[in-house]
Amino acid sequence: MVEHVTALLPEWIVPVHPSGEVHEHHALVMHEDTISAIVPRDKLDDAFPQAERIELPGKVLLPGLINAHAHSAMALLRGLADDLPLMRWLEEHIWPAEQQCVGPEYVRVGTELAVAEMLLGGTTCFNDNYFFPDVAAQTSIRAGMRAVVGIPIISVPTAWATSEDEYFRRGLAVHQELLDEPLVTTTFAPHAPYTVTDAAFARIRELAEEMDIPVHLHLLEAAPEIESSHQQHRCHPIDRLEKLGLFNDRLLAVHMTQLTARDMDRVARAGVHVLHCPASNLKLASGMCPVAELVARGVNVCIGTDGAASNNTLDMFAETRLAALLAKGYSGDPEAVPAHLALAMATLHGARALGLEEEIGSLEAGKQGDVIAVELDRIETLPVHHVVSQLVYATGRHQVSDVWVAGRALVRNRRLQTLDEQRIRRETGLWQQRLARVDQSKPS
Repeated sequence: MVEHVTALLPEWIVPVHPSGEVHEHHALVMHEDTISAIVPRDKLDDAFPQAERIELPGKVLLPGLINAHAHSAMALLRGLADDLPLMRWLEEHIWPAEQQCVGPEYVRVGTELAVAEMLLGGTTCFNDNYFFPDVAAQTSIRAGMRAVVGIPIISVPTAWATSEDEYFRRGLAVHQELLDEPLVTTTFAPHAPYTVTDAAFARIRELAEEMDIPVHLHLLEAAPEIESSHQQHRCHPIDRLEKLGLFNDRLLAVHMTQLTARDMDRVARAGVHVLHCPASNLKLASGMCPVAELVARGVNVCIGTDGAASNNTLDMFAETRLAALLAKGYSGDPEAVPAHLALAMATLHGARALGLEEEIGSLEAGKQGDVIAVELDRIETLPVHHVVSQLVYATGRHQVSDVWVAGRALVRNRRLQTLDEQRIRRETGLWQQRLARVDQSKPS
């Protein structure tokens, strides 16, 4: 069988690695699902005469964005309960709504809505943390999107499982079923230190090492978490995780807004990855992640949106800009997190945290063809003095025109190719009515 070769011909190519590099008047060549070369346009015909040429004038190619932390199905809860502190938001609105509504169909519709939004915004891979991971995985596979799905572990019964043993049993079955899926991998996803027992954490550590997968955990999201840990366990959450053998380079620590200088040193020594969700942290007034200080210590920091229930979008362009600006404002240093680093945090650093650095996160020969095309010849991004700065500080997700995952076109000219947008709209409307009834039925 003859392999299909595609040559994408944009105005610019930003490979992300090497850092800060920009190619003008080059072509990116893909053999089926894999990037084979980036070559000057005038060498393309000689090197790849059989290639199908796709002209992309005025556009820049870059790696697909990687949403390092999401609760995809919670897209159905977007705007349900806003302007509330974290625990009131969870205990009075989100958890009660989930108790009444979460099930396989809810997760399918919510994940499909989220996948559609993410693909249209240039996100090609997301790290999911929610119930019914089997449904989320299959929804992503049908759409052709890359996903990392979490095996949920929490000490309270839910629609997914009623005991710790059942969480592990069902989660391990999902992991086994996905072993041969090229677009989906797994993590352990214990909810948070205050909702997971020592016994469950110990079992997670043992299994994560055996299965060689990461552990995806909300950690130091807000100040009350530290007080709660001292009351329940008589130690700081980091001390507890260290005792349990989980504070290491497998750990994907989400939020991390309550870090002291000593904590940051420990994070760096342990090789913990930090998953930064700036908009959600701001909206819930949880605190600020000290990104510039973590980066200065060599910590791998990547970017996630969190769920649409607390953001309220899955917009990685907006999140990346906010991450860069917050780092400057919080540190008092305008040179903190420059544009090229912010873009790497939204791509290559996420791939590194997820154990996918050899496959995605940059445009390099041998990596998967996860690529997006972005229009920079729009009024709002002209003139283009510096391409990477323009991507981080001026570009909106509406400028994403085309998206490929593993070489397959999932978005063409801003139209979804593998998802039925009208059906997603209809099904979302039905769930909107049901969730509104559930939330209004609660006593105020």
